[in-house]
Amino acid sequence: METRTAMQREREEQSSQMSHSVQLSSQIKKRTFTSRDEEASYSDFHPIITADVMSVKEILNTGDFPRHRTWDVLRETLAEEHHRDKWTMFGNEAEKVELDVMRNQRALRRRGDAAAFRKQAEAKASAHLKHLERLSQKAPDFPIPLRSHAVWEGMTVTFSCTVQGCPPPEVTWFKDGLPLRMSDQPWNYSLQQKYGLSSLEIRRCSPDDAGEYKAIATSPLGEALTFGTLLVNSRHGAAAGSERSPNPAFKPEREAQFGDTFPPTWVTEGDSLTLRCTIGSALRPCQRDVTWFRDGARLHPSTNVDIVTVDGEASVTLRAANKEHEGVYAARLRTRDGVQEHSAFVYVEDASAVVVGGPASPLALQVSDVNKDYVFLAWQPPSADGGSPVEGYYVERRDLRRGEWVRCNERIQGACQCPMFGLQEGTVYQFRVCAVNRAGAGRPSKATEPVLAADPLRHTRTTVVKVDRGRTVAVTKDQLEGQIRAPFPPTNVLACEVSDTYVVLSWTEPEPRGREPLTFYVERSQAGKSSWELANLDTEVNSPRFPVFDLAKGKQYLFRVRSVNKYGVSDPSEPSAPVSLGKPQAAPAPPHSVVAVRDTHTSVLLQWQEPKEKDDILGYYLYYSESGHQDWKTVNNKPINKSRFTVHGLKNRKEYVFRLKSVSRAGNSNYSDESQPVLVKSAISVPSAPSAIALLLCTGAEMVLGWRAPACNGGDPVRGYYLDQMEKGASSWREVNVKPAKERLFEVCNLTSGHLYQFRVFAANMVGVGEPSEASEAFLCEKWTMPEPGCPYDVQFREVGNGSLVLLWAPPMYEGRSPVTGYFLEISQGDQSDNWTALNEGPICDTHYKVSGLQTGQTYRLRVLAVNEAGVGRASLPTEPVTAESRPGAKNIEIGVDNDGFIFLGYEADETDDESKFLWNKNYTEPIDAKRAQAETKKDGSVLTFTDPSEEDLGLYTVELSDSPNHSSSYDFTAEDLGRLKELSWQVRNPLIDLKSGWQVEVSDQGDVRLWLQTESLSDAAELRLIFNDREITGTPHRKINFDKDKGLLEILFDQLCRQDEGSYTAQLKDGRAKNQFTLVFVDQTFRQTLALADKKRRDHQRKSGPYFQEYLAWTINEDCELIIKCKVTNTNKDTSLKWLKDGAAVSRFVYDQSSGVSTLTIPQVTEKDAGSFRCEVSDGRGEDVSTLELLGDEYDKLLQQLGERSALSASPLKVQSTAVGLMLYCSLKYYMSFLKTSWLFKEKRIDQETRTKPGSNTEKVWIEICNPTENDKGKYILKMFDGKETRERHLDLSGQAFADALLEHQRLKQEAIAEKNRARVTKGLPDVVAIMEGKSLCLTCFVDGEPAPEVTWLRNDKEIAKHTQFDITKEPRCSTITINNVTMADSGKYSISVRNQFGAETVDVTVSVYKHGEEPPPCAVEMGFYA
Repeated sequence: METRTAMQREREEQSSQMSHSVQLSSQIKKRTFTSRDEEASYSDFHPIITADVMSVKEILNTGDFPRHRTWDVLRETLAEEHHRDKWTMFGNEAEKVELDVMRNQRALRRRGDAAAFRKQAEAKASAHLKHLERLSQKAPDFPIPLRSHAVWEGMTVTFSCTVQGCPPPEVTWFKDGLPLRMSDQPWNYSLQQKYGLSSLEIRRCSPDDAGEYKAIATSPLGEALTFGTLLVNSRHGAAAGSERSPNPAFKPEREAQFGDTFPPTWVTEGDSLTLRCTIGSALRPCQRDVTWFRDGARLHPSTNVDIVTVDGEASVTLRAANKEHEGVYAARLRTRDGVQEHSAFVYVEDASAVVVGGPASPLALQVSDVNKDYVFLAWQPPSADGGSPVEGYYVERRDLRRGEWVRCNERIQGACQCPMFGLQEGTVYQFRVCAVNRAGAGRPSKATEPVLAADPLRHTRTTVVKVDRGRTVAVTKDQLEGQIRAPFPPTNVLACEVSDTYVVLSWTEPEPRGREPLTFYVERSQAGKSSWELANLDTEVNSPRFPVFDLAKGKQYLFRVRSVNKYGVSDPSEPSAPVSLGKPQAAPAPPHSVVAVRDTHTSVLLQWQEPKEKDDILGYYLYYSESGHQDWKTVNNKPINKSRFTVHGLKNRKEYVFRLKSVSRAGNSNYSDESQPVLVKSAISVPSAPSAIALLLCTGAEMVLGWRAPACNGGDPVRGYYLDQMEKGASSWREVNVKPAKERLFEVCNLTSGHLYQFRVFAANMVGVGEPSEASEAFLCEKWTMPEPGCPYDVQFREVGNGSLVLLWAPPMYEGRSPVTGYFLEISQGDQSDNWTALNEGPICDTHYKVSGLQTGQTYRLRVLAVNEAGVGRASLPTEPVTAESRPGAKNIEIGVDNDGFIFLGYEADETDDESKFLWNKNYTEPIDAKRAQAETKKDGSVLTFTDPSEEDLGLYTVELSDSPNHSSSYDFTAEDLGRLKELSWQVRNPLIDLKSGWQVEVSDQGDVRLWLQTESLSDAAELRLIFNDREITGTPHRKINFDKDKGLLEILFDQLCRQDEGSYTAQLKDGRAKNQFTLVFVDQTFRQTLALADKKRRDHQRKSGPYFQEYLAWTINEDCELIIKCKVTNTNKDTSLKWLKDGAAVSRFVYDQSSGVSTLTIPQVTEKDAGSFRCEVSDGRGEDVSTLELLGDEYDKLLQQLGERSALSASPLKVQSTAVGLMLYCSLKYYMSFLKTSWLFKEKRIDQETRTKPGSNTEKVWIEICNPTENDKGKYILKMFDGKETRERHLDLSGQAFADALLEHQRLKQEAIAEKNRARVTKGLPDVVAIMEGKSLCLTCFVDGEPAPEVTWLRNDKEIAKHTQFDITKEPRCSTITINNVTMADSGKYSISVRNQFGAETVDVTVSVYKHGEEPPPCAVEMGFYA
């Protein structure tokens, strides 16, 4: 894909370059330029028009274009002579002008073309020269290096070398690591550099000139070095500059070398990472800095990379590690012999998933084919899919001006490549990708570097023209082409990217394209059809790229493109070749033949065969798991493009299997077949060299030598040792033994007394013979006769821990004049310190000693000295440095009893294999008696089992690994341990069956009884005897016995318990050697209670065969102080009926919800008549059930108490209300009843009922009325309410302004009451409507009241009735009567009586309806009247 895109880009650039030399004879207005030889008088715009297009007159009359001064003069001349010879002169002059114009045009055209061609030729020549220069570049090299010289003092010597490189390198000379400055000794040194030959001449050599000379060639492409040594032979002695020269000036300066380096490292994605290397000494001037590389590419400091070399340490830091940063990191340091390099692999682990089960982040996101509104993205799939396959990818972009990430695709993209369209020209974008699986979208990839959406061919349309005085003018092709109206069609329409979901079209912009911005219309048509449709209906295409997504599979399409500018649309381009969607990219085949090979104790070398079709494979992902587990983990998160890889970070002595995946743009392949399990262990190699050769005994003709074992046995036990000897002064080594020595002790015979001998030792294993040890010091072959003992040997460490260790040694082979009586130990702190300190004041008799009190983490060396009666002998060779700290994972010996009752000592070691042997000893040196204990090697450990331990077996036991003595431990077997373990052994050999749960008694809901117990799991051979009242019983239909041996469960099931089942039950169990028995005493109260419960549950089960009460009748008091009686029934059907009764009488006001089975009876206000017996019955054809509730006696009192409590809780704060009588203090309650006892207190004293204080209550509130209040009634009032259990209070402080306001309101109401009492009013006498027959008389009497007596007035239709013969009005003190004589129809209407006095007035109306004889009176009227 990338190749096709690059080829397309190259074709476009070539086409653009070819079209750059456009002929200036175009029919479009163009800018003209002067040549190098012309003045700048023709630099304006001129119309370039041939003579056959426009006439001379038209040219002269053209006013839209700027003209030469010649044209202006011509016009003026013609105007002056117009009146003389108008037509003749015009014709002659016009022809001349026309010829001049055409001649000037041709000259300008030729010069412009020549300048353009000359510039193009210069540009091509310059590019070619730069290309040749790049091809000829070469790093510095010395084909002929320096060579060493040896001269006599006073002679002249010349160092010469040839150097090559392009650009030519600069050569610098050094002497003994220091720059050689010719100015210091110009008479002595002469330097010449000519034709690649560099030579240094040294005149009259002296011993001071001896040393190492070095030449370093440096260029931007790198550096090279060569060196040679100068030896100056002095006529007075040794050669200056040789190895044995005592002159320190001749010793070459020590070069810096790497010390501690970095191992394989793991870092989590997004975290920082630092790799460090220490440098043994300061960098010499010729060594420069340490350089860092990743996968062979040099690292440079950047915003994410810091490289530091300071204070003897070089480091590189990644501020935020990404998967792209995974790989081999190397640090390189230039030395005299070349380049020293250290490298290690850095693994970048996945960061935590965004969603549980989500995939990891993709990597290596690349942006290519950047255009004004289009880019192409490609990436690599992640290694971890989160447990479900990756279904596709989401692409996100970010406009750096806005900073927000926006998702580009609504549907997930299946392949690892995708075109992005619709970008904004001139905008800088970043892109990232998220993988998607069933759990959701994973963590996004690393964002790309900022990408500017711009025209990639813009630079090809710009030309820089040199003008006079070194000035340049930038000219674009658009300016040369001038003003183009309708654009030309594009060319070369083709499909540059084809996938199974989209096709990306590309084309070449028209030439010339003009100044106006161009857009494009893309049209398509199915192959074989003549109709075309627009492919970009709602999308503007600004660049010659366009992705098409909505194509039908299996069909072929033709595409063509039109150019569009503001002047119009071009003709269509030539159609493309038939295009169709490609086939879906298939996932690659997995690799095969995966082989894992041992490498080191923490790594494995993995090799595999690549699949046959590997063209599209980007690399491979590796996975590993411990053998026997399916816990697969990812090795690498960046594809490996090789067929072998070393996997680090594995556990030593563990078995692993491996598998791989191939990686391509189509996704990851299936897993390969698993490799064979491989044990992580160092690969077998020859052992390292032995060390510390010591002379243990010399008899005059024989010497006994001892030495230290090699630090590394090469993964295989050492099978023997070979010795070489060399007499001092000889030049060659002579073999001592042909047959290997099995022990680290050897007697060398046939030596010459009085001679000095040196020795060296080789160790050999099954692989071969390793490197020799360093030569020993020269030992004198002379018989030992000194009185003191010789040196101990074979000094070793065991049980190294925090602050302590155990030292072992062998006694000296030479005892001196008397036997060895003990040993002294000396210790030295540090690796090479000779400051020895004694560890023990008195001699030690044993050949082992535990050293305590050491400083944890500190390094020590130790040595041993033997002592006899003559004194202290020679010290042994110092031990290797040892650090007093526990080895990670170190374990101790454990003591216990096995399953057979034998006492054992056990030791586990992680790093063991089939060839590892465990060596058990007593007191470090005594072998284990096979009759008393047997050692057995098991997986990852060893067990020492005692046959019949006694006090004879007590003591210190030690164990160590044969191939790793550092893995060692000890245990002191004491008498206390022996007694404790013997008791435990007896218990193991005479075991009891453990009881998990003793006898239990359970009653089921059906009334069945179950007796059961449970022990530990038993074998199939377990036996059971069940004893009931001293006789063995078995299962019967009435009594079933179940025995589950695997669960250890014994059950006795009674279908109906009866009196005959009372007694004791004993279960006797036996399983091999283990046995036990368990008894249940099932009598008396326990049996009776169980029997009663079983009967009750049996009856209850029978009851529940029909509808029954799931919740029986129960009462509650709600917040509104209402009594709620509730029950719940279940197992109902449509025929089920429910009824309530109280004291035998049916209750109808209950509520029953058949769906929930809940029925409630609500009593708003409880009174004494509500006490009684409530009963609820539910029944249908299957049966019935009854629930009763007795609200009598104590239960009723309890109800009243709760009701009183709820009522008291609902009490509001005390309030005051003014009345005409006085002040009323009251408290509102939701329901008040007499059971709630209340009392009133004033100023903490009880208020008794008096004339002025009257307590009262109703169902809603409690009050006390204070009649005729005075100032003495001010104070705090308390209402106490006692509900039978608790007393609750409400308070009111009636004083101050509150009392004054209440008293004022009382006085106002009192006056209103007096006025209301004395005001005039009608007490009785008048109905609302009166009916009377015509001709009769009507008498209306009305009683009035008021003090003083009111004034009475009668009115008819709201007008006062005057004295008239028809009306008779009588007025008495409390009564007034009006009589209407001989009523006529005109007397109908409204009559009113109005009473009035000083306190008020009142009017009462009556309607009089008169009807004629024979008519019915109004139905609502009172019939009255009498005949006069």
